[in-house]
Amino acid sequence: MENRTYQALIVREEADQRFSRAVESRNTVELPPGDLTIKVRYSSLNYKDALSASGNRGVTRSYPHTPGIDAVGTVVESNRKEFAPGSEVLCTGYDLGMNTPGGFGQYIRVSADWVLARPQGLSALECMQLGTAGFTAAQCVAGLRNNGVFPEKGQVLVTGATGGVGLIAILLLAKLGYEIHALTGKKERQPLLRSLGVTSFAGPGLLDQEPEKLLLPGRWAGVVDTVGGTILANAVKGTDYDGVVASCGNALSGDLPLNVYPFILRGVHLLGIYSANCPMPRRQATWRQLSAEWKLDELATISRVVPLSALDQEIERMLARKSFGRTVVDMEEDA
Repeated sequence: MENRTYQALIVREEADQRFSRAVESRNTVELPPGDLTIKVRYSSLNYKDALSASGNRGVTRSYPHTPGIDAVGTVVESNRKEFAPGSEVLCTGYDLGMNTPGGFGQYIRVSADWVLARPQGLSALECMQLGTAGFTAAQCVAGLRNNGVFPEKGQVLVTGATGGVGLIAILLLAKLGYEIHALTGKKERQPLLRSLGVTSFAGPGLLDQEPEKLLLPGRWAGVVDTVGGTILANAVKGTDYDGVVASCGNALSGDLPLNVYPFILRGVHLLGIYSANCPMPRRQATWRQLSAEWKLDELATISRVVPLSALDQEIERMLARKSFGRTVVDMEEDA
C-alpha cells in the first residue's frame, strides 16, 4: 500500500499522568490493518471524543491515540469489491476513535463492516453535521414512535437541549409535529430553541426534586434523555401513563437513582439507545431516513465548521460544558 503523510490530532500521556494534545504529522503505514483506507473529508466532535482526548480509560485504553468516532470521506485503497477506490463513504461508531485511530486524522483504516455508502440525499458536510449525535437522536425519536408516542399523545421532554443529540432530537420532533418541552440551564439559548420548535422550558431545578419521591406528576408522553443521573430519574418519575423514555447519554452521570414505581404503576417504558455497535441493517435504515423523509434543513443553524488546528480549543469548550450544538472538523482546511 502507498505510504501517505497526513495530519492528525495526537493525544499523549505525559510522565505526570497528564495528557497533551497536538496536531502532528503521521504516515499511513502506521495505521492498523483493515479493509479500507479512507481519506477523511470531515469529522465531528462528540462528547465521547472529548473524553478520549482527555485520557478517559473507559473510552480509550492506551495512548498515544487519535480520537474521532465520526468520519466521512473517500476510499483510496480497498480489498473489498463493494467499496472501490473513489467510493464516498461514512463511518461512525464501532471502535473508530476509541481504540482504533479515528476521524481526527486525515486518513483512517477500518474494517469494511464498519462502513456504509454516503447517503445520496446528504452531502459530506451534512453527514457530519448529523454524525453520531444525529444518528442517536433519530434512534431516540424512532424508539418513541415505535412504542406508540405520536404527537397526539402529548408533550415530549428533551434534556440536554443545547447539545448535539438534544438539538437534533428537537429538530426531528418539530418536523414531525410534536409539542416539545426542553430542559436546559442555558437561558440565553431559549430564543433560538423556540425558533427551532420548542414550546416550553424547564430549568436545572428539575435536579432539585427530592430523591425520596417515588413519583412526580405525570407530564410527558415521551422523553429523550441525554444526561442520565438524577435528571433521567426524575424524567422517568414525571412520565405519564404508558409513556416512553429513551436514554442515550451520561453527560451528567452514569448513575440512575430510581425506584420501580413508574414502571409498575404507570407502565413507563425505558429504552436504552446505543449507537456504537448498532447493527448495520438498522444503521443503514436510519441514515436513509435522515437523508429522505427526516431530512433536516436547519443543520447549519446548530453547527459550525472548524479546522483541525482549532480542535484542541473546541475539546476544552466541550469539557467545560460551554459548547453548543454540533462542531464539524474540516480535515482539509489545514492540509
